Amino acid sequence: APNARGDLRTRAAWRDFDLVYSWRVAPGSNSGVMWRVSEDMQYPWQTGPEMQVLDDERHSDGQIPTHRAGSMFDLVAPPANIVRPVGEWNDARVLAEGTRVRLWLNGTQTADVDFASEEGKRLLAASKFRTMPRFAQNDSGHVVLQDHGDRVWYRDVRIRPLPR
Repeated sequence: APNARGDLRTRAAWRDFDLVYSWRVAPGSNSGVMWRVSEDMQYPWQTGPEMQVLDDERHSDGQIPTHRAGSMFDLVAPPANIVRPVGEWNDARVLAEGTRVRLWLNGTQTADVDFASEEGKRLLAASKFRTMPRFAQNDSGHVVLQDHGDRVWYRDVRIRPLPR
């Protein structure tokens, strides 16, 4: 349909994986990539952690460190000044192994969280997800490209399963 909208998700569910992709946004845009999403909740962000895709300069989320591009959304702030200017491509990576997830943006590691650790539990308890008992608890699930109603482009999306 001409103006059809919605999140895009993988057909397959992924357990442990190495996901790489490139993204760019229009001015003021917001999106994200979520993983281990299950379909039994109303929204993908109720189960799947997210790597933020954002125009840090123009979107209000850019004022919140844990909501900036490359962050593990609302959990871990990325290092400063690693996102490329709007219109340029950014290279991202999500490496999920068991309960540990590591993120990179443009070659710089932005997060390293083990959700089963005391630190991981502390991060969850301090986030907006503390009221969502299923958040970051799935062993496997879909990868989702979020439709936040803004213009965003993804390319070179590659995912490789890892042995456990």
